[in-house]
Amino acid sequence: MPSEPDLHADSAALWRRFTGLLLGAAGVTGLLVLAFVTVLDPYGLRAAPGRAPGPIMDLNQRFMYPQVVRAGIYDSAVFGTSTARLLDPQALDRDFGGRFANLAMNAATPWEQVQLARLFLRRAPAKAVLFGLDAPWCEADADRKRLTFRAFPPWLYREPLAWTALFHQWNQQSVEIAGRALLHRLGRRPARIRGDGYEVFTPPESQYDAARAAAHIHGDAPAPEASAQGGGPEADPAMPALPWLDELLGLAPADARKIVAFMPVNVAAQARPGSQAAAREAICKARVAAIARRHGAMAIDFRIPSPVTRDDTNYWDALHYRLPVADRIVSSLRRAVDEGRDDPDGVYRVLAGPRAARP
Repeated sequence: MPSEPDLHADSAALWRRFTGLLLGAAGVTGLLVLAFVTVLDPYGLRAAPGRAPGPIMDLNQRFMYPQVVRAGIYDSAVFGTSTARLLDPQALDRDFGGRFANLAMNAATPWEQVQLARLFLRRAPAKAVLFGLDAPWCEADADRKRLTFRAFPPWLYREPLAWTALFHQWNQQSVEIAGRALLHRLGRRPARIRGDGYEVFTPPESQYDAARAAAHIHGDAPAPEASAQGGGPEADPAMPALPWLDELLGLAPADARKIVAFMPVNVAAQARPGSQAAAREAICKARVAAIARRHGAMAIDFRIPSPVTRDDTNYWDALHYRLPVADRIVSSLRRAVDEGRDDPDGVYRVLAGPRAARP
């Protein structure tokens, strides 16, 4: 009969064997997961000129759009938030030439937009860039509000990509997106977004309900303090995001078409005339116009009371216009570039351009 020390030794040996097998199985499983993600390449780490990006399968565009840039298929791009996402690259191609991608991201902060635009502008000479601006570009704390609740992967925006990017994909989210990419390859699942970044994210036009839209529009109106009357603006208000815009326009080739456009939100989301917020916004627009002039860019302002922004039936909510308005914006941009003057119907103002009136 084995002695007690022998039993303890056998038990310890069994535990060591079990622990070794467990760690070995975990290691092999981890390596298999890493290999699966590496082969499927859900975030397009291998995308490059001549090597097409994979399908856009993630809900978070911040993970998906760097591969669209790195593939080198597009020489022109739109940057902004959801207020610019309905601008169809194919319509922009038709009106401006080039090959456009729409790289606007839902609720993107100015800082996030800058990271993507820098990546695009440093990769290859751009033919055209369109920056769709919203109120956050004018905010005093834009340099502190860099991220949202949505994850942002700075490792995907480094140029060149470090080899360690492979290990940043070693997580549950990447496995899920790789699985979706596999299903796409097998013809079992469509891409979430068109390859040029365009997506109609609003409901189908057939479902439009004017009464419901009006409730959303006026429920999303700015808080009273943002529209308060009285008091003048600061003499020199801080707008830390605007130097970033200056830098981006400087990165674009001198012969590239450069357009900066304040996007058309409903008047319910605009600052009330005579308010401090309106005065600050006017200063911001003047600074954007000056930046545009320095770089030979057009600056166009749709963020004004106009036949488009006063009509609630043009909107789903205070910020998001309908598809026909998106088409009108594209044609208006073309007209503004060609004529260099304010729209006769009052839809937009030309703040800076070859023939724009200087203040």
